[in-house]
Amino acid sequence: MQAKRKKRSRIRAAKITAGHGHKKKNRGAGHKGGKGRAGSGKRGHSKIMKVTEGKLSLGKKGFTTIKKADKIINLREINSSLISLYNEKKVSLSKEIYNINLTKLGYNKLLSKGGIDFKLHVTVQKATKRAIEKVKNVGGDVFLVENNEKIAKKAEDKQEKKSKK
Repeated sequence: MQAKRKKRSRIRAAKITAGHGHKKKNRGAGHKGGKGRAGSGKRGHSKIMKVTEGKLSLGKKGFTTIKKADKIINLREINSSLISLYNEKKVSLSKEIYNINLTKLGYNKLLSKGGIDFKLHVTVQKATKRAIEKVKNVGGDVFLVENNEKIAKKAEDKQEKKSKK
């Protein structure tokens, strides 16, 4: 058995206007008078001030940046996942130094959060000064390369040749 609707909605459904005033008023966007702040006239600022809490602007303003956000990795993340990366053969080992190419792994910036327990040769596009210091203090090195993939590949080949000697 269906539940009985409220009396108010039953009365509205029986009328032509269904609670919208005149029957021409509920016809869609034509009755609204425009979109957004259209039709506010000379008195619109008082309404805008209420909505925007004191600022006179609504909507989009300014420019959007074209720069892509850096894909970052911290030293502690490298430290915790280094052995698993070595087992997956994404990192090579030569003379107790791990060679890791972060550009190939999809990262382009090295940050210094956390510590590191292994000697590393890191190839990356960008790195903070503290991250470079921390890697060098352990006995490793950071190689900064440009965004170009060919240059990154050449740097990796040089690292492999050094590790074979």
